[in-house]
Amino acid sequence: MTVAQQKFSPSDYKSDIKPVWCAGCGDYGVYTALTNALSLKGYNPWEVALISGIGCASRTPSFLKVYGFHTVHGRALAIATGLKIARPDLHVIVAGGDGDGISIGGGHFIHASRRNIELSYIMMNNSIYGQTKGQASPTTLEDAVTRSTPYGAFDKPLNPSAIAIVAGASFVARGFAGNPKQLTELIVRAFEHKGFAFVEAISPCVTFNNTYSSIKARAKNIEESHSVTNKIEALDLALRENPLYFGLLYDVQIPTMNEKIRALNEKMKGKTTLEQLLTSSA
Repeated sequence: MTVAQQKFSPSDYKSDIKPVWCAGCGDYGVYTALTNALSLKGYNPWEVALISGIGCASRTPSFLKVYGFHTVHGRALAIATGLKIARPDLHVIVAGGDGDGISIGGGHFIHASRRNIELSYIMMNNSIYGQTKGQASPTTLEDAVTRSTPYGAFDKPLNPSAIAIVAGASFVARGFAGNPKQLTELIVRAFEHKGFAFVEAISPCVTFNNTYSSIKARAKNIEESHSVTNKIEALDLALRENPLYFGLLYDVQIPTMNEKIRALNEKMKGKTTLEQLLTSSA
């Protein structure tokens, strides 16, 4: 983990708008880890763009003093991809919840992973739709009683970290809002990664769903002997439910979408006619 000289404190990244999450919400822990990570990296606030969709976690851009864009439901990654291509100089971060990212935004999540676009995606997973008052989300545990499943959820939950690994993300980590120190370290490493860096932040919803104690009872840190370049081993750890593993699951360096676009632009220089384009691609 590279630590820059702290020219900005965590509070320097916080806006005058105070978070309005429920008392005890895990998103506060993620917010703390995110601002700590920005401070440790020493990014200029005007060189950071935070993109979000809809939901409790997606309110985050309002609470930060960086460029922010609160987009429509499930489309944060699509907007962020376009922004990173147009402004590769910006540090682009996406923040949102499991409903926003795995339900309506599931297709964008898969394709952002496989394209390996150069951005960081922090998904605050509370396994519930909190902003709309407690309906089951795609990551809600089977048999869980919610506002929309009063007799228990019968759909099998999706696993965000496993999906990211299988879809082709080059960096996948899982952190916990109840352990902001470890989560800060994981977000810093995500910022330093060249490619699509996905951090699943387990963020308990104390109002409608899980509690910190239920997560802590299953929590186990990934051992140092784990090979972060072994996709099968990473997927095995990601899929386990008890214990629930936290730490860096997967980290490899492969060509990014931005690098491929730059190479294509170089190849197309001076070629303005259809015949020239077809000849160069043959």
